Amino acid sequence: MFNPGYFNEDDMLGGGMYPRSISHRAAGGLPRRFDEYYRCYPIVMLPGPERENVNHGGKVMMPPSALDKLTRLHITYPMMFELINGAAEKVTHAGVLEFIAEEGKIYLPYWMMQTLLLDPGDLVQILSTDLPSGSFIKLQAQSTDFLDISDPKAVLENAFRNFSCLTKGDVFTFAYNDQTYEMAVLETKPGTAKNGAVSVLETDLEVDFAPPVGYEEPKKVSGTSTPASRAGRLPSGGMMHSAGTMAQAINYASIAPQSNTAAAGAKAVSSNFLQGGHKLKGGKAPTPKASTPVAGASTNPPQPLATRPRTNGPQPLRLPPGKLFFGYEIKPVKKKGEENKKNEDTNPHFQGQGQTLRGGTKRKGADADSERGGR
Repeated sequence: MFNPGYFNEDDMLGGGMYPRSISHRAAGGLPRRFDEYYRCYPIVMLPGPERENVNHGGKVMMPPSALDKLTRLHITYPMMFELINGAAEKVTHAGVLEFIAEEGKIYLPYWMMQTLLLDPGDLVQILSTDLPSGSFIKLQAQSTDFLDISDPKAVLENAFRNFSCLTKGDVFTFAYNDQTYEMAVLETKPGTAKNGAVSVLETDLEVDFAPPVGYEEPKKVSGTSTPASRAGRLPSGGMMHSAGTMAQAINYASIAPQSNTAAAGAKAVSSNFLQGGHKLKGGKAPTPKASTPVAGASTNPPQPLATRPRTNGPQPLRLPPGKLFFGYEIKPVKKKGEENKKNEDTNPHFQGQGQTLRGGTKRKGADADSERGGR
């Protein structure tokens, strides 16, 4: 009754769940390659606590019987598998995280089921395989939101910890700051493996990025123009700024540090001679009415606080957000001693006309007569 050359694999998978044509193996003993069919389900349907990192990774959950068979086939770490959906002719690759799934079932990340065009409960073929270590991959973000990440290299390095391998054409997902990003694998090197699959474990991987889907290069809007007499040609010194420059748009002439426009205007407005005249012989001024003061209230009418405009020094520069202005005049810092030396040159000492206490100059003849009379 015992046939040593017979091996019934249906018994291992729970009592003949699959037809014999699926589990058939070549004659000559046990197969040297793991080859099984399982019912696939998304990671979110795995019993137990939620595993967000597994759902955004590249590893699957397999039943304990798969580990037993892999051990007997002497398949060593890292264990990598080829996942095939024969009905849709879709192929991808994955590693294994744990062997805790129910018998006959395998749990996949949701993005992997989308890549293979699988629905929950569909059959998927699992084959053990060996993949070369990757040296280069080219990725493309499926949204421009990826550009908001300040350090994409560090984020991807952390995301790749949940992956064992990548396949050309995959669109995997990873989570960052409570947001899910999709990334397509456009190119892999070396391309020796079938379907362009490479291992990302213990390898120095160079990553290149293609422009995200929907990204458009910003259009360069030139704020300069040339006069019509030049017929579109620029002067030899570079770009020529015409009448529509930013300095004129912000009225720089009135807010420059050396401008006195604001001070002159304030002086004119505050002049006492701009008010209306008053007659000395006018009628009697109205007698102010007496009022009874109320406790806790001021008898003076409330007056709004007037803010005096700034009339001396440079005026404030108000620009819309995202604009800068570099048109202010450059004044070099004066060194010590230069200002004193300049004052000495402009105001030399011991120069000018002598003055007398009597307010007039002495005459020589008058001085001589006064001396003789004194004698």
